[in-house]
Formats: sequence, structure tokens, C-alpha cells
Amino acid sequence: MAATLVHTILIVDDTPSEMELISHYLQEGGYSVIGVVNANTALNQAIEHQPDVVITDVVMPGLSGFELCRSLRKHPATEKVPIIICTSKSQEIDRLWGMKQGADFYLTKPFTREQLLRAVQTVVN
Repeated sequence: MAATLVHTILIVDDTPSEMELISHYLQEGGYSVIGVVNANTALNQAIEHQPDVVITDVVMPGLSGFELCRSLRKHPATEKVPIIICTSKSQEIDRLWGMKQGADFYLTKPFTREQLLRAVQTVVN
């Protein structure tokens, strides 16, 4: 029996309940999860662990999710890592700005388990 590849997902969210929900959905979906609460830590973790996907909130203390996107895209170790922005900022201008910063997918809160897993499958494939 062949071993299945487990994708590792780095989640960046400063809200414990959101982190818990996203982690739960992803682990149920068979993904390995690394959770961090700010963008600076996320950048270091992404460079060190080379996750298959980064899911980030936008509004956080310190660096925003948009700034994290730009930083990930600039670093040679993380420039190709798919990024999903997961935020309550649901205006079209926010979505456009997020995509311009290097995001591969823009998911607005609240979301369903299916929407989250579909977003991850979309950027992983």
C-alpha cells in the first residue's frame, strides 16, 4: 500500500476561535497543520518548514496578511507557496488588493468546511 502524501498547511490567525476552527476542518480533511498567531512568526515558520499552503487572516497586530503575502512572494524559499487569504474583509476592493499582493485564493469569513477544503484543494492541485 502506497503512503499518501500529507500536505502541511501553515495557518496565521490571531483569533483563537478562528485558528481552532480552521485547524479542525483541515485536520479532519487529512492535512497537517502548523498554527501561528502573527505574520512575523508565520514568515519564519514558512521559510523553515516549507508548508504546502499558507492560510492567513488580514487584520492582525504587527504585519497584516497583505504584508505577509508580499514578504512570502519576495523570499526565494516561499515565493511559490500557495497563499489563501481568509478574512472577514469581504469588499471587492479587498479581494482585488489581496490577489494583487500575491494571494492565490481569497476566502471570506464566515466560511463552511467545504469552502475551506475546496480552496485548499484548488491551490494544491
